[in-house]
Amino acid sequence: MSMYRPLHDGWTLTAVADEVGVAGVPAAVPGCVHTDLLAAGLIDDPYLDGNEDRLTWIGRTTWAYETTFTWTGDGSARADLVCDGLDTVAAVLLNGAEVAVTENMHRSYRFPVRELLREGANTLRVVFGSPYDHAERRRAELGDRPGAYDEPYPFIRKMACNFGWDWGPTLVTSGIWRPIGLHSWSGARLASVRPLVTLDGRDGRVEVRATVERATGGPLAVTAEVGGVRAETRLAPGEHEAVLVLTVPAPELWWPRGYGDQPLYPLTVGVAPVEEAVEEASGDQASGDQASGDEWTGTIGFRSVRLDLAGGAFTIVVNDVPVFVRGANWIPDDCFPSRVTRERLAERLGQACGANMNLLRVWGGGLYESGDFYDLCDRLGLLVWQDFPFACAAYPEEEPFTAEVEAEARDNVVRLMRHPSLVLWNGNNENIEGYHDWGWREKLDGRTWGAGFYFDLLPRVVAELDPTRPYWPGSPYSGAPDLPPNDPSRGTVHIWDVWNREDWLRYGAYRPRFAAEFGFQGPPAYATLRRAVRGEPPALGSPALARHQKAHDGMKKLLRGLGDHLPRPSGLDDWHYLTQLNQARALTFALERFRAQAPHCMGTVVWQLNDCWPVISWSAVDGDARRKPLWYAIRRAYADRLVTFQDDTVVLVNDSAGEWTGELAVTRLALSGEPLARRAFPFAVPARGTLPVPLPAALVTAADPAKELTTATAGDLSAVRFFAEDTEVAFPEADLTATAEPVPGGTRVTVTARTLVRDLALFPDRLDPRAEVDDMLVTLVPGATATFHVASPVPLDPAALTTYPVLRCVNEAKG
Repeated sequence: MSMYRPLHDGWTLTAVADEVGVAGVPAAVPGCVHTDLLAAGLIDDPYLDGNEDRLTWIGRTTWAYETTFTWTGDGSARADLVCDGLDTVAAVLLNGAEVAVTENMHRSYRFPVRELLREGANTLRVVFGSPYDHAERRRAELGDRPGAYDEPYPFIRKMACNFGWDWGPTLVTSGIWRPIGLHSWSGARLASVRPLVTLDGRDGRVEVRATVERATGGPLAVTAEVGGVRAETRLAPGEHEAVLVLTVPAPELWWPRGYGDQPLYPLTVGVAPVEEAVEEASGDQASGDQASGDEWTGTIGFRSVRLDLAGGAFTIVVNDVPVFVRGANWIPDDCFPSRVTRERLAERLGQACGANMNLLRVWGGGLYESGDFYDLCDRLGLLVWQDFPFACAAYPEEEPFTAEVEAEARDNVVRLMRHPSLVLWNGNNENIEGYHDWGWREKLDGRTWGAGFYFDLLPRVVAELDPTRPYWPGSPYSGAPDLPPNDPSRGTVHIWDVWNREDWLRYGAYRPRFAAEFGFQGPPAYATLRRAVRGEPPALGSPALARHQKAHDGMKKLLRGLGDHLPRPSGLDDWHYLTQLNQARALTFALERFRAQAPHCMGTVVWQLNDCWPVISWSAVDGDARRKPLWYAIRRAYADRLVTFQDDTVVLVNDSAGEWTGELAVTRLALSGEPLARRAFPFAVPARGTLPVPLPAALVTAADPAKELTTATAGDLSAVRFFAEDTEVAFPEADLTATAEPVPGGTRVTVTARTLVRDLALFPDRLDPRAEVDDMLVTLVPGATATFHVASPVPLDPAALTTYPVLRCVNEAKG
């Protein structure tokens, strides 16, 4: 028989040190100390105001979780305690006997406990040592390692961003963060199942490699079935490894979103003693409760994936079709990952799809995500680039660290490899660059830094367990250890001189093969900011606002980044709108520039899609799940078809499966709307292609740059280019009419411009935190109209919805 029993009820939490004064607090499993203390009312919300700073003691405390459960001997030969996630330094005790000591948040564990179980009440206790104490002790033993932050995260296999990042708080967690339960079984169980899915011509090939753990010495039957095809093999007594090959004739292929459909095929693998397998096949088995075998089920998709690296390129190729990546970096969606439900993931991944993304990079300072994450990506057609969890630091390679890294890699490669959305294993984030370019080599003085992981251990594990998809040592990386790692002309590049030092026009100097990380900051939605910073609206430069800005000199960089692009803000409302707008413009400029360079450039992965708490950051979706203006800008820049001005050329980008034909109309206008020059260009852009349309001097040369602009229109797509920065344009004071009328589910707002209106934006969350708008940042020429739909659960005040500070534009009239 085989039975799994979750052990999630009846837990309590106690601080081992009496002076902390926390004992017997009801605890949620899965969960963590912070969420348990918060639920008990013993701490304030770590995400609000300055509460984070008052909670550092939690990560320096030893905590004990304890529960009691009843066990009545069920006749099973074996009973295992299965721990899907222990965060992080844990001693596991059953009825007072130590079962194991663990040191890795990123892996799962299975411990045989049949001999420790008692009839009746059993006590399970998990004691979590201080992550800080453990990491600092290892650092003292091994010698310090350089990194981006003065925290000991390289010395513990734990989510690095728990220790704070330039967008995240320092909230160092402990707890049973993934399910825990008791698995009773007899006969045999499937210890691991590795489906190697490939294409053989038009047919699908599934090579199932199964590892079996035995509680019986007799022969076993191992079966596999997918797509109506079944295979079976026998294991003789003492054998533990089975290989079954299934060929599925002409399966439907799995494609990235925008390239085709995402059909998924259920795969079932079973093991049973031979006599049971025979009885089951004949239908004679009396009761499934008596089965002493095991079954594994999961979905797979048929597709091929490879990297095209010819000539320095970095192109993801799926089913022999090169894919232009329109992606974003993904960070943990909450500092307390047990709070991230499937429904929350569905919302966030839906926002990625809504912004026309086709890839998420699971960044190396976070986690191997939950099964729900990859399952949803499979169903949505979102490609997944998976970093191994190493980021922005030199990591020690001494034991037992290396053994832990190999164990976690094996665990997660096997767990995730069935997912067709997963297309790339990546060794680390920025560690190769740090070693070569950030002065780490001198500081290390010969100490290990992780090279053995990225160039040996991890590629070896991937080659052994999952040879069906590519491995890349790190990002940025140029393809060989002796090449400059952050060379735009080869492999992947990260672009951080923009934001840190340079104006965002600097993006125009880049011609990358694949831009894997770049971004620009902006504040969260107003409702998010005001929830996090309570009381009176904070003044610019106030400590209250600074607590939710984690980047070094971030507030100064935000203001400096406005450059000559936008005027100086006069208060919080202006600062909020202008810095959000500048963030959107910076990424629009970069994305359009790089997409216009296809196929030389074959991917952009912006930093970042999401936030883990309410913060001023690079995200498109803030920590309260609200879409920032950047999200709308990315949606436009990532559309299948794009019209973009690039120097003296209009580039038409067609990332759809069909040819795009039509007429391109380019007009030079006075700010008053009077046409000064116009040309029409018939065009035909091939599928997955780009077409540059050079413009004559009459369209690219202004008689008065401060008083003119150019528009380009192809069908329902358009682009606008000004000849001068906004601070130099002679904008008229905006003259517009705005009306609001109730419609089912919200309000329709109609805006008609009598003058030029630059970057019109609507912020309904200022009136109701639940309200959201369907579009943002629209520039109107005189006479043009824009319609917005505001979704809200309650009616909104029409007058407030159509005036400052809810309705904004660059050249607005506030009087």
